Amino acid sequence: MPPTLDPGVNPAGATAPDRLRNFCIIAHIDHGKSTLADRMLQLTEVVDSRQMRAQYLDRMDIERERGITIKSQAVRMPWTVREGDLAGGAFVLNMIDTPGHVDFTYEVSRSLAACEGAVLLVDAAQGIEAQTLANLYLALENDMHIIPVLNKIDLPAAQPEKYAEELAHLIGCEPDDCLRVSGKTGVGVPHLLDEIVRQFPAPKGESAGAARAMIFDSVYDVYRGVVTYVRVVDGRIEARDRIRMMSTGAVHELLEIGVISPEPIKSAGLGAGEVGYLITGVKDVRQSRVGDTVTINAKPAAAPLGGYKDPKPMVYSGLYPIDGSDYPLLRDALDKLKLNDAALVYEPETSAALGFGFRCGFLGLLHLEIIQERLEREFNLDLISTAPNVVYRVVMDDGTEHAVTNPSEFPDGKTGQIFEPTVRATVLTPNDFVGAVMELCQGRRGSLLGMDYLSADRVELRYTLPLGEIIYDFFDQLKSRTKGYASLDYEPSGEQQADLVKVDILLHGEAVDAFSSIVHKDKAYNYGVTIASKLQKLIPRQQFEVPIQAAIGSRIIARETIRAIRKDVLAKCYGGDISRKRKLLEKQKEGKKRMKMVGRVEVPQEAFIAALSTSDTQSADKPKK
Repeated sequence: MPPTLDPGVNPAGATAPDRLRNFCIIAHIDHGKSTLADRMLQLTEVVDSRQMRAQYLDRMDIERERGITIKSQAVRMPWTVREGDLAGGAFVLNMIDTPGHVDFTYEVSRSLAACEGAVLLVDAAQGIEAQTLANLYLALENDMHIIPVLNKIDLPAAQPEKYAEELAHLIGCEPDDCLRVSGKTGVGVPHLLDEIVRQFPAPKGESAGAARAMIFDSVYDVYRGVVTYVRVVDGRIEARDRIRMMSTGAVHELLEIGVISPEPIKSAGLGAGEVGYLITGVKDVRQSRVGDTVTINAKPAAAPLGGYKDPKPMVYSGLYPIDGSDYPLLRDALDKLKLNDAALVYEPETSAALGFGFRCGFLGLLHLEIIQERLEREFNLDLISTAPNVVYRVVMDDGTEHAVTNPSEFPDGKTGQIFEPTVRATVLTPNDFVGAVMELCQGRRGSLLGMDYLSADRVELRYTLPLGEIIYDFFDQLKSRTKGYASLDYEPSGEQQADLVKVDILLHGEAVDAFSSIVHKDKAYNYGVTIASKLQKLIPRQQFEVPIQAAIGSRIIARETIRAIRKDVLAKCYGGDISRKRKLLEKQKEGKKRMKMVGRVEVPQEAFIAALSTSDTQSADKPKK
């Protein structure tokens, strides 16, 4: 039976707050959020069956290719309750489908701030994983009502009873309170929608007060300018109102207002508790900031809403256009992409080797990879990203402090202390692999904080680890050592003093800034040998011998040599006295010596790209299926 709307619910206009339910779906990666969202779209009939496709809300090519959600997507759905005391009542559900990977936690936190309830989804065949716990704690911090749901109950390997007990133990409810659904077949989804209406509270807000709406996302449209997604908290915003951004004071006239269902639908206005979009025709991307409060210019609100806590970048990497003339295009592309991904931080920088580019801050290695791929695809740019690193705090002997985001910024002189950022990592693993996980974490200078048995065969390990140790291949190593069963989540936890050194790479006695790196003293030798041997293969041979050296200060720790190209000066000697040949060889030797004194080594662009690019380490945070 298709859902019907009663007169109190108008999909294109304002809805009474008590008829609204705002919720999001949170889970670990690959636990079936997008598939469950598909079934909800079909049941509520907001998507025509001819247009329906798997993972409908994953709009980007990258999302569909990789099978992961990168961007939160909001959608409005009508629903008539089928069971219980509210049976027959018509409601409007605003659902937000969120990403599951740890690198996109900021997307999840913004979605939670726009909702009153969260559906916590757990795969009935895999159970609770690290990101499930992280998202659960985020929801509890926001004081949200949580409905625990076990998905994929149709799988032969599903163990709903076992994992219902784990979930109940975690949340503090009864195992019977965990709903069982299958996003693939649709079993249990109508009951879940009824429970969402019954259990989640209606949005609170003053319908008659001054209008206040929170910007939780935005996107740049080539034809229409900035499209802003908002959650109205108080009052009402109507088409053709003049609106004001409270942080900048900028005033714009509304050209269009509407809801997403799941395609944009124009409406007369948005009331308290509703989620929708605003279009002002503004082309300047800096006019719309995520977390800003929108109010009406004629009757402005006295105080803005709380906004969001800005995320701190975990990993820094340089992005440079391969063609230097693309620099202005890269700057515009980053401005537009920041609208759509508020966690991206960037500032201009120059490199002697790579020219003009940007130093960008990311939440993790997968975030870096996705941003680079989006810039290349959506804006037709060819980019190189330098090896990722973290921010160090260097205290000199004279007491001065320096924040080092790039090894080339490392101060000269005698350093007193060097502090590196640390993270609190949570690893969930079957108990067969506890030894392997502990060995890996201790090899990365980790210290054990504690461990808990969630059930008879699943263990939660908590470690403090240096961030610099986990941004490369830690995730890959963890997966390979646990046969793919372990899951990782981490959050910043301050900093610690460490025995770090700056390793310089010298070409023909001259330091090349681009190849410098800050590493732990114990790993400096390995880094030096690796880079030196890599460069030996990449740099073409010169007319003279070129030494490649790795140095800590003035101490050389590794060396490779590029042999000189030798012209065969004896080719014209057909026999004759040996002294004639020796004379020619000595003359050549003197020429090589003179050339070595004045010669310069030209490093080709390809060598920089190969040595600096993150291709060898980029798989570190790739999600595993």
